[in-house]
Amino acid sequence: MATVKLILRIHQADKTGAAPLYIRVIKDRKTKFISTGYKFLPTQWNPVDQVVRKNFKGSARMNALLAQKVADASGEVADLERNSKTVSARRLKEAINGKRSLNFFDFSDARLEKMKNSVSIQTHKAYKSQLKKFEEYNGSRDMNFDDMTVTVLRDYMNYCSTKLGNTNTTVRYSLLILSIFFKEAIREDLVYSHLYPFDKIKIKKDPGKRMFLSKTQLQNFTELKANPDGKAQVIKDMFLFSVYAGGLRLSDVIEITWEHIDLQNHRISKKIRKTGRVHSFKFGQSALEILNKYKPAEVNPADFVFPMLDNDSPYHTNELYAYEELKRCSSLCGFHLRAIGKQMKLPFSLSFHLARHTFATNALNNGMRIEHVSKLLDHTNIGTTQIYAKIISQELDDAVDKYIY
Repeated sequence: MATVKLILRIHQADKTGAAPLYIRVIKDRKTKFISTGYKFLPTQWNPVDQVVRKNFKGSARMNALLAQKVADASGEVADLERNSKTVSARRLKEAINGKRSLNFFDFSDARLEKMKNSVSIQTHKAYKSQLKKFEEYNGSRDMNFDDMTVTVLRDYMNYCSTKLGNTNTTVRYSLLILSIFFKEAIREDLVYSHLYPFDKIKIKKDPGKRMFLSKTQLQNFTELKANPDGKAQVIKDMFLFSVYAGGLRLSDVIEITWEHIDLQNHRISKKIRKTGRVHSFKFGQSALEILNKYKPAEVNPADFVFPMLDNDSPYHTNELYAYEELKRCSSLCGFHLRAIGKQMKLPFSLSFHLARHTFATNALNNGMRIEHVSKLLDHTNIGTTQIYAKIISQELDDAVDKYIY
């Protein structure tokens, strides 16, 4: 026999102190909560008599509404138990909640399918992966929007941190994706806005770390003999090209073609994959020497500079193919750079993105103004570039501690 009762969930109170009132259903020692859509201050609610106190304006009318909700819920429970030999607390909740009892995974999957043509393949796959991760944590697709309470999300955060070993940054991203779909359901008026739990959760950011190659390490990297077999030398040259060509990201270096390069004026003009903006800047002699190394006798403007992609492939016309090719090249670059890093006995794992960090820190160390570094990195906010300036300041502090007594 199921029991139905009104519960003021004080632990979910908002900034004003008002807490949401729920209908609690207990069946076979399993509890489900259904929102009434109303909030009250603890002083306005009488938990013993299950009524709103008289200090709430319109208490008589509100009590009548709540009594009707409880009666309707009790009626649904009685009908369902009478007509079914086995009925779960979940089924009772769905019967009471009606349209507002919306399955999170069903909605999110449908929304993700609609988003397919409006977001990049990489974004689509990332969203899908995060939904799958949350489903694996839950153990099933049995998760309605009003089940996603602050407690549930905090338990999920703990699972991500302790079981999966995720950093705070990764956990923040996981919750961000879930919140996007929650907001979509609210926007479509399928879920009550006051059920939104994500604004009650704060995750401390991991301290930003920017690893890079020092001048000595960069020199050692340059002089290191790469394995002549496979793509090791090409990847090494690509890394150095990024260091000397504005810290271009791996995807942009991989897909750069000769039409993007003005060899006479030492300029690159290319739409950056991450931002979608056309970025134009001048590069130096070191980058030019690397380009000349790969320049054929007869240049086809459409050909890729670095031999990582097939010139005759559907890379520019098939987005899914391009995504898979970039994924393959990224994996290959990571493999070879980690091997080089171990060979150099670096105290950190070498990745291609360190080329971008190396460009920025070395440029600042050499006296380039931070505004110019920011422009070359194509940062929209100079605050992002200032992270590198802090690294330089920390290096200076460490040098004083080490050499000045």
